Amino acid sequence: MVDPLQSRSQAERADQTRARILDAATQEFSANGLAGARTERIAEAAGVNKALLYYYFRSKDALYAATLKAVADRMAVTSMSVLNRDASAGERLLRSTLNHFDRIYSQPVFQTLMQQEMIRLRKGETGALSPLVETLFKPMGMRMLAVAEEGIRSGELIPVEPSQLIYATLGPNVFYFLSAPMMRFIAGADPFHATALEFRRKAAIDFLGQAIFVDRAHGVRVAAGVLEDTPMPEQIEPPPDPFLNTKSRNRTAETGVNKASEVRHT
Repeated sequence: MVDPLQSRSQAERADQTRARILDAATQEFSANGLAGARTERIAEAAGVNKALLYYYFRSKDALYAATLKAVADRMAVTSMSVLNRDASAGERLLRSTLNHFDRIYSQPVFQTLMQQEMIRLRKGETGALSPLVETLFKPMGMRMLAVAEEGIRSGELIPVEPSQLIYATLGPNVFYFLSAPMMRFIAGADPFHATALEFRRKAAIDFLGQAIFVDRAHGVRVAAGVLEDTPMPEQIEPPPDPFLNTKSRNRTAETGVNKASEVRHT
């Protein structure tokens, strides 16, 4: 007769081993991409041999797909919890915007993986972006649209085509980070410096508080409340620069942080 305690202990060890492999794979794929990643390095970092790695994941492609799924699952939990909290539609949109901004600079591994998937998509590689779209972007996009429609129906948000509110909230975040390389030349400062990031995240939410609410005074109060109880996350490292490869990005991070403290777009 099988001891249920022993079976549970074996299952727990298997789950822990699988999690270690996925954690190691996340770092390896983020640093080197699917083509450049080496299963030998992943196995070594996870503390297993290659045979055990292939026992859990039948191929490097399968491990890569599972890694993307695991990362997307973690991001989806946070993103959806913001959109589903007990608050007005307008407040949820502002919180989602802030969560999106913070995720870009505080989750560099995820951002790098996403950029690599965009490159694979451009090359026409099969399955590119699928795990991220199905697990994170599609559910989040549909939920954001539903929240925008709710806010318009309630009279809290301005009566525009609902998807335009999504572009208005997330678009400036995307542009800020994509334009960072050019802004270094224009403004002579580092947009990824902590002070610049703190300034921009506040400016973005303050602007939306006055731009998308029917009652601007209400929007200003909502924006202030969101900023007050959502502290800026610790910046682990500079966010990935879309115009630099990994090695160049690391050199930039080492030498480019001593710039001016604020970046104001003009």
